[in-house]
Amino acid sequence: MTLPVRRGGPLAERRLPGWGTDPLTEFNDLFGRMGTLLESTMGGAMGPMTQGMAWSPLADLSETDDAYLVEVEVPGVKREDLDIEMTERELTITGEFKERERTGMLRRSTRRTGRFEYRAALPGDINPEHIEATLEGGVLTVTVPKAGTTEARHIEITSGH
Repeated sequence: MTLPVRRGGPLAERRLPGWGTDPLTEFNDLFGRMGTLLESTMGGAMGPMTQGMAWSPLADLSETDDAYLVEVEVPGVKREDLDIEMTERELTITGEFKERERTGMLRRSTRRTGRFEYRAALPGDINPEHIEATLEGGVLTVTVPKAGTTEARHIEITSGH
């Protein structure tokens, strides 16, 4: 399950009547702490059970006048380790962050590895023939053009009163 990520900005430190700061900021902090606690306490014990399960990388979905733009953070992933599929109006990006070989003992790791999957349902009609994808600086950018809009035309009434 993908959860929304609130980033800083004008609402991050907004003060509301009766609250010290925006309650969602406090919730995000609590949620992050709970996630860290669960990973540190259950991570090793749940490893075999969760192995093979995909997680979702950070991504942005934006819309311009003529296309949908999906930017997914995949630092260190090679393009041959990525797969992009488009069905109807759903975009699916899958891939794998491979564990690198290390020397010495790893004391702590907070980076995710393994299979990941990102899905996005696009809100409008698309042109699947002209979808483009680029991988640059650890960010996969998929541009999905919108279907050509038809111009409005006048429809004449042929029968009736």
